[in-house]
Amino acid sequence: MHKFTTLTGIAAPLPMMNIDTDKMIPKQYLTTITRAGLGKGLFDELRYRMDRSEDPEFILNREPYRQACILVTGENFGCGSSREHAPWALLDFGIRCVVAPSFADIFYNNCTKNGILLIELPQREVDTLTEDATNATNPVLSIDLPEQTIGRPNGIALRFEIDAARKARLLEGLDDIGQTLKHLNKIRAYEEQRQKEQPWL
Repeated sequence: MHKFTTLTGIAAPLPMMNIDTDKMIPKQYLTTITRAGLGKGLFDELRYRMDRSEDPEFILNREPYRQACILVTGENFGCGSSREHAPWALLDFGIRCVVAPSFADIFYNNCTKNGILLIELPQREVDTLTEDATNATNPVLSIDLPEQTIGRPNGIALRFEIDAARKARLLEGLDDIGQTLKHLNKIRAYEEQRQKEQPWL
């Protein structure tokens, strides 16, 4: 998993409430167990028409938002079924940070384990960032995880809060396996000791 320290890039406004994981990545994409290529299915029903042509009205089909790495969206983002393909699709498209008033718990955990920073802010501050992102001439935000700030185009920074353990995992780039491997020496010592004490196991 890639470390997350700072991120400066285009923010796409998607002011919709209750975007569930099925809307993020519909069921037809769930047959794969690999992460690569899922970006093409991100927000499939919103991005494509019935004939599979792109809908030019959808924000991620427009310039400069095709290169977005930050998403500013509505409350309860990531609700619905638990599918790890949702954060995989966001990552494959290029999204590394999502800002919203609230997130579904399971989705929040899945994103942390995949290196995506989720930032919860009061609705009024999300509205401010949505306005910034809507200005297509300069929709650039700067995320600083160590300082826990979001730099706006006008130079003003907003502060956000994050659980210390989640912050550490993102900064170090540790998923569950990486977190466990930090204790590899203790694990090996335990296994060696147990082998001596209970060689029949």
